Amino acid sequence: MTTLLLALVIAFVGGLAIAVQSPLASMMSERIGSLESAFVVHLGGALIASVPLLVMGGGQLSKWREVPPYALLAGGLGLILIAAISYSIPRIGLANTVAPLIAAQLIAGAVIDHFGWFGLEVRLLNLERGLGIGLLFFGVWLVTK
Repeated sequence: MTTLLLALVIAFVGGLAIAVQSPLASMMSERIGSLESAFVVHLGGALIASVPLLVMGGGQLSKWREVPPYALLAGGLGLILIAAISYSIPRIGLANTVAPLIAAQLIAGAVIDHFGWFGLEVRLLNLERGLGIGLLFFGVWLVTK
């Protein structure tokens, strides 16, 4: 399997995970609250991630101080994601929540790629990518109207 195909399959699985995680987090949020739900979701993830880390003797976790400080914001951004999902799904439904989430991810990803922020390789926003983003926003409009 080529690197591109493998990466696309893994990304697709990640998208499926978001689609399943979202209503579960929303359900939890309705019962215990948004902040509490975000805490439980992240605690559950930390506990599950700790198992292979324990098996691997901590892996490279001790190098966390070498990570740029702004990278540590990833956890807080995850809280924003869970809070947005938990708030939106009961009010507008799963598809109406996921569609703009994906569109926002794509436009942010295209901008980050274009400028090579966070140490990523520069991938310029060209006409084809711009048209793809436009089509995606048209799709969001169709899904949410």
